[in-house]
Amino acid sequence: MNRTQGVARVGEIELCYESWGKESDPAVLLIMGLGAQMLLWPDSFCENLVNNGYRVIRFDNRDIGLSSKIRIRSQKQNFLVAMARFQLGLRNPSPYTLYDMASDAIGLLDFLKIDKAHVVGASMGGMIAQIVAAKYPDRLRSLNILFSSNNQALLPPPHPGALLPLIKGPGAKAPREVLLDHSVKVFTRIGSPGYPGDPAEIRRFANELMDRSFHPAGVKRHFLAVMGSGSLRSLAPQIKAPTLVVHGKEDKLVRPAGGKAIASSIAGARLELVDGMGHDIPKALVPHLAGLFVSNFRRAA
Repeated sequence: MNRTQGVARVGEIELCYESWGKESDPAVLLIMGLGAQMLLWPDSFCENLVNNGYRVIRFDNRDIGLSSKIRIRSQKQNFLVAMARFQLGLRNPSPYTLYDMASDAIGLLDFLKIDKAHVVGASMGGMIAQIVAAKYPDRLRSLNILFSSNNQALLPPPHPGALLPLIKGPGAKAPREVLLDHSVKVFTRIGSPGYPGDPAEIRRFANELMDRSFHPAGVKRHFLAVMGSGSLRSLAPQIKAPTLVVHGKEDKLVRPAGGKAIASSIAGARLELVDGMGHDIPKALVPHLAGLFVSNFRRAA
């Protein structure tokens, strides 16, 4: 299978990306979530899409993985006040927003000379994908959203047990084994209870991610970008691409209400709720999830 890696210069930012499959096949752009390297899109998921006749592009968002780290100092904020404003759909100060990250994604398509793509966004990536669909409609073939939200006012907040480990870790200077313990805890807390992962395999993957890149400051700035972008509800009338929203019924980080809010706000959007699924992509669900998205790609075609 043809698989290449490169670096795209997008304005002042460099984005590390991988391209899978034939350049002549319709492109699928995968946008990952908060603090998540592109490896969180499982190889098996990418391979499934390629085998269905698509070229797959996955990449590290700015401030994470092997992409550019933004050297901007974040303003100090009261977290509880910021969360309260966010729950009301209001914006908070942030070094950059999801709109900037949507511009990054379009810049990557420009660099790769891809005119149009099916866009699949997970979590924060699903928020970025909504902005892409609304602000750059001529660049989309279809919009596909996985366990995400439009951040409209008064949606149910994350379960504290899922959110707190994400925002309060042991600290960047903690011993490696402590950091790995914490990563396993996070993956387990937000993962799919119907498809629990093997702790040893989760630890191996966490070790691989840490070897590749470890940048906690970027995770914080991603969080600020989400809270700095406010509600995306007003974008819905501008989204015309065939839209599929997929959400796990057991997601404690981004509640299913987030996916329902997106689907109910976009005309013609389809909603699929998956039993036993949390805020991850379990290996056992890869064929089912890939099949759902491929079905929407073909609907768009």
